[in-house]
Amino acid sequence: MVVEADGGSRGNPGPAGYGAVVRDAATGAVLAERQEGLGVATNNFAEYSGLIAGLRAAAEAGATEVDVRMDSKLVVEQMSGRWKIKHEALKPLAEQARQLAAGFAAVRYEWIPRAENAHADRLANEAMDTQAGKGAGPERTTPQKWTGAQGTPTRMMLLRHGQTAMSVDRRYSGRGDVPLTEHGLQQAAAAAKRLAALPDLGTDTAIVTSPLTRAKQTAQSVADALGARVETHPGLLETDFGEWEGLTFTEAAQRDPELHGRWLRDPSVPAPGGESFDEVHQRVRRTLDELVESHAGRTIIVVSHVTPIKSLLRLGLDAGPSLLFRLHLDLASLSIVEFYPDGNASVRLVNDISHLA
Repeated sequence: MVVEADGGSRGNPGPAGYGAVVRDAATGAVLAERQEGLGVATNNFAEYSGLIAGLRAAAEAGATEVDVRMDSKLVVEQMSGRWKIKHEALKPLAEQARQLAAGFAAVRYEWIPRAENAHADRLANEAMDTQAGKGAGPERTTPQKWTGAQGTPTRMMLLRHGQTAMSVDRRYSGRGDVPLTEHGLQQAAAAAKRLAALPDLGTDTAIVTSPLTRAKQTAQSVADALGARVETHPGLLETDFGEWEGLTFTEAAQRDPELHGRWLRDPSVPAPGGESFDEVHQRVRRTLDELVESHAGRTIIVVSHVTPIKSLLRLGLDAGPSLLFRLHLDLASLSIVEFYPDGNASVRLVNDISHLA
């Protein structure tokens, strides 16, 4: 397959966007289009973002080999390994592109004149126009046009469990089966009241929870309010913190300073006797696939813990593991993410605790 990608910025930096096209190498037929606004960014940032979107779309289309054609000399030469990447802001994007490229049998990069990249250039300019507030007619504000998402999404209402004695003391609480405190039960009841007031939820709403007591108690409160039933799924369990279970952050760092430091920097490093964040993420990814298949096109309530919920939001945002440390989720908070059958996703709400006020 062929990937044509482009990106740009009105002002450099300024309102930025990218466009990407996937074509059949033999016929030139368009197999996929991607475009998105990026807020305020530079030309190079937008061009790399276009490359990443194009590689991802090619993978989704089943490509095994990819010819990338771009009019950005910088991106082509850097991804080909002939130029060094000096700008720190571009290094994470280049690494993300390399990881995507590693999933194909072969990826070849070719510079082409802008006139030969007209399709991707047009998509990028549409994204920049909309980002800059120009031409905001129906064609450019329709979500399907903007994101490329197709079909009816599976909507997940992500509810974190309420307070426990471990969370009061800010201790690592993974597989230890602790119940909610009295305040935690009140938080669960408040969340349940809020969800029960939503018009599209009722007795037929699926409620899926982690099998740990604190999550099941929270889920049951919601089920009682809706008149629905609860099912458990082991894929929604919290991270297994192993020998750090029950310790505070400081206690774990003092006990295993070198390992704790590596664990914070590298998601592939597990806690002693426990899980790594990469393992949790893959577990949650499999769980997501199962839930989307069994509840396709429906709204479901998922009651879980901080790391699995962050992983689901990370999948919705298509973000890297740093999100685990940069996103805060309160106890009994509500987040919403929609997963489309074509692989797209849309995060609608994050860490809402208005029902606890």
